[in-house]
Amino acid sequence: MKVLLLGGTSEIGLAILSALDLAPDDEVVLAGRDVARMAAMGKTLSCSRVSVVAYDATDIAAHQAFADSVCATTPDLVIAAAGILIPQPSVEADVSLAATMIETNFTGQVTTLLALGAQLKARGSGTIVVLSSVAAVRPRKFNFVYGAAKAGLDAFARGYADSLHGTGVRVLLVRPGFVTGRMTAGMTPGPFATTPERVGAAVASALRDSGSKRDAAVWVPARLAGLAAVMRLVPRAIWRKLNR
Repeated sequence: MKVLLLGGTSEIGLAILSALDLAPDDEVVLAGRDVARMAAMGKTLSCSRVSVVAYDATDIAAHQAFADSVCATTPDLVIAAAGILIPQPSVEADVSLAATMIETNFTGQVTTLLALGAQLKARGSGTIVVLSSVAAVRPRKFNFVYGAAKAGLDAFARGYADSLHGTGVRVLLVRPGFVTGRMTAGMTPGPFATTPERVGAAVASALRDSGSKRDAAVWVPARLAGLAAVMRLVPRAIWRKLNR
């Protein structure tokens, strides 16, 4: 099996790889901006065939060439884990940071996955894992730019999954809650907070599922699905008062 991790230093992405119980002869490609750090991360994986490749989610013009290059041998599994979280006050003070977060979390994901998905579709098999967020359910005033980017990605993943239905290519949409880790360091954990390891385990379990829930979104933790349903129903006047 060949696995491509977009966002090669992502804690969640690496946790997914660890939970997959990769065989020694499986191949992993870590794609990201920090090549040296990815090389170090690669040494912690259970498989011996690990390579690293430069990839920038904001370099839209390079994504087709990147896909063509990395798909010289088409991956069996693509994990889209590139993402950043910039505090709302910072993106309002410097709107270029808002653009960077949107390009990284949404626009760059779309262009990259369209290019990679075409390769998987041509072969007639493969799986794409898209990391969305509970923030995609309904924008909240304390991180609405991040939430908007994730909402766009979530909608793209659902539509892309429908367009690929019947081609042999599966899109697995993952919606974690607050994930404690490097990206959220210093932040107060939200309700139903989870860890990269728990997200990794849930994704690995869903990837092994061939039953009726195969096309269902993965909520981490699972009970977050119920909370999300309630979030959609809260009157806007009350929603505006929420700080978390």
